[in-house]
Amino acid sequence: MSIWGIQGFPLDVTVVACYNLDDKEWISRQDPYVSVEYGNTKYRTKTCTDGGRNPAFQEKFIFTLVEGIRELSVVVWNNHTLSADEHLGTGRIQLHKVLSQGFDDSSWPIQSKTGRHSGEVRLTLHYSNPNISGSKYASPPVNQVLPYPSMPPPPAALYPATTAYSSPYPYMGYPPNPSSYPPPPPIPPPAGYPPQPSFPAAYPPQGYPPARQPSAYYPTGASGVYPPPPGIYPPPPY
Repeated sequence: MSIWGIQGFPLDVTVVACYNLDDKEWISRQDPYVSVEYGNTKYRTKTCTDGGRNPAFQEKFIFTLVEGIRELSVVVWNNHTLSADEHLGTGRIQLHKVLSQGFDDSSWPIQSKTGRHSGEVRLTLHYSNPNISGSKYASPPVNQVLPYPSMPPPPAALYPATTAYSSPYPYMGYPPNPSSYPPPPPIPPPAGYPPQPSFPAAYPPQGYPPARQPSAYYPTGASGVYPPPPGIYPPPPY
């Protein structure tokens, strides 16, 4: 598993506690603190007053990873007020597990200046590089869509099959084609409607008076036009 390409990514380091430290105090309890160093960056925890042999810290620091550096350095000190701080132990923290899996929570041994075991320091390491493969702590790759769990198909009894609708029109789609509709039947006249009058074949109709013929009562003029009967023209004034 490749752990290259770590340059510039953050590494979270939490100093949890120390266990079974050498006790350098004979009268009172010692006051330990932890210094963490990576590359050119160095942090220290607060002093755990009267922490004795098993001090607790729970302090988090963020380092920027450098390509080619694969370990942290931790030093545990006993804080003194009137004199120089006293060295309790030094440890080397390997980063192979956290860089390959994204997470590491372990206790690491520390040694005195003479190389003797002088206790343990517990660190929690977290590496958030999204390119880590095969780690449950790694983030998913960019633009990757996580699948949702598939749902079981519904029972057939709850959703019975429906029959397809058959259209009486030649056009089987929806909506039907208006040009394919059959012509509508003729609309009969309503009952009781008076019949329309029919004109006779000959015109003028029967019963009209015949055309006037020249007679003694209606003499014709020189132009052959019948003069109007007396008393009709001109019309009376209004």
